[in-house]
Amino acid sequence: MSAFLWITVASLAAWCWLLLCQGFFWRTDVRLPRRREPDAWPSVCVVVPARDEAAVLPASLPSLLAQEYPGRAEVFLVDDGSTDGTGELARGLSERHGGLPLTVGSPGEPPAGWTGKLWAVRHGIALARARDPEYLLLTDADIAHAPDSLRELVAAAHGGGFDVVSQMARLRVESRWERLVVPAFVYFFAQLYPFRRIGRKGSRTAAAAGGCVLLRAGTAEKARIPDAIRHAVIDDVALARAVKGAGGHVWLGLADRVDSVRPYPRLHDLWRMVSRSAYAQLRHNPLLLLGTVAGLALVYLVPPVAVVAGAAAGNAPVAVLGASAWAVMAGTYVPMLRYYRLPPWSAPLLPYTAFLYLLMTVDSAVQHYRGRGAAWKGRTYARPDAVPDEG
Repeated sequence: MSAFLWITVASLAAWCWLLLCQGFFWRTDVRLPRRREPDAWPSVCVVVPARDEAAVLPASLPSLLAQEYPGRAEVFLVDDGSTDGTGELARGLSERHGGLPLTVGSPGEPPAGWTGKLWAVRHGIALARARDPEYLLLTDADIAHAPDSLRELVAAAHGGGFDVVSQMARLRVESRWERLVVPAFVYFFAQLYPFRRIGRKGSRTAAAAGGCVLLRAGTAEKARIPDAIRHAVIDDVALARAVKGAGGHVWLGLADRVDSVRPYPRLHDLWRMVSRSAYAQLRHNPLLLLGTVAGLALVYLVPPVAVVAGAAAGNAPVAVLGASAWAVMAGTYVPMLRYYRLPPWSAPLLPYTAFLYLLMTVDSAVQHYRGRGAAWKGRTYARPDAVPDEG
């Protein structure tokens, strides 16, 4: 047990470091920064890429059309080759609900080297530029916004001098699997990209949440968005990095009234959501994959195993150290459960959820090497170094 004792010590040390030195990632009080309303409200164009979204559009698009924004705003929905009548449904919703003007466009199939979503975003931004907006709101077709969402985003960008203000939409947690997996998804994301560090000037940490990104139009042009990130599967993080690389200021936090309406009722649905991009997050690098698996095992799986093994072997130090690491882990997870209005007693289940994510990550790599990696809605994307560069 001596070797395992040291492994357990390493796990507890890792959790102490995460608790105190990883940007306080576990706190959920990073919400929209100080808002200051401008004297004259800038114009905003909302760009919504949509591919086969007829099931969720009635719950999301009317919320965009109903935005109570004092300045000029309009919505551009880009139908990315849908086969379920997404474009026609969007026009019908606009006629029925009224509100902000809606333009529905279609760019055709993306050329080599482009993901479908970013090709649609490019088309939407091109349409929007004819209106010369000061800001672009990039939002997904499954995101519902409170009536004052756009106003609050613009006021936050104006008040803080941000080039990007992004909110992590509150995902749905109605099914049993959603309640188990979804809060951990946001928790792990915040652990990788601590929100406090992202908003700090001079920090190299960059990330955004693709469901809700308010972007200064001039910054988008300067950072060559979306052309500079045209092949990115994890496009929100790539966008934030491009903006920071161009000298821009980025803010990311949790949303209060920006919600995803997309259901993930089965484990299979959540598995696909994670595994389609997990290996891309690791840059398709086998060594990074091995390191990630080892890290997940050390940080999340060792504590409960140490408790059980230590108790079974009568080794009190191992059991106590494992329980201590498990307690710190669960304690850092409680704020996220509260954010999702879920009972804190489920926090000790995080190792089980982490094990599922470990399997999803390994499966993402397996699917990649079988030629089915980064597949989404009928499209499979190559790794970035396999796509041609534009002249």
